[in-house]
Amino acid sequence: MCLLVREPWNWVGKVENAGGVFVGEWTNEALGDYVIGPSHVMPTAGTARFTSALNVNDFVKITSVFSVSAREARELGEHAATLAEAEGLTAHAKAIRKRVARGEGRPTTKDG
Repeated sequence: MCLLVREPWNWVGKVENAGGVFVGEWTNEALGDYVIGPSHVMPTAGTARFTSALNVNDFVKITSVFSVSAREARELGEHAATLAEAEGLTAHAKAIRKRVARGEGRPTTKDG
């Protein structure tokens, strides 16, 4: 977004959805594309509502790690199974219930 208005800095804080904000008449988008901006790749077609311009974080891989105790698995299991069934994922629901019933929340072995 190019802010080509009087007192452009007064408007920067009001911008909610933009991949980049080019402030003032001398800050043109072409300069941002090549020498003053972080990236030439900007969100288009309204996608700035939920994503940013390409940046270094797009190249960082994040791995989520999960762990629950047997007690927590028992407490959460039926809630998860109910949600799985609501989504039509009956095999997920069965897997949750079976694991809690057999192993008290502990992973089962290949042999059951």
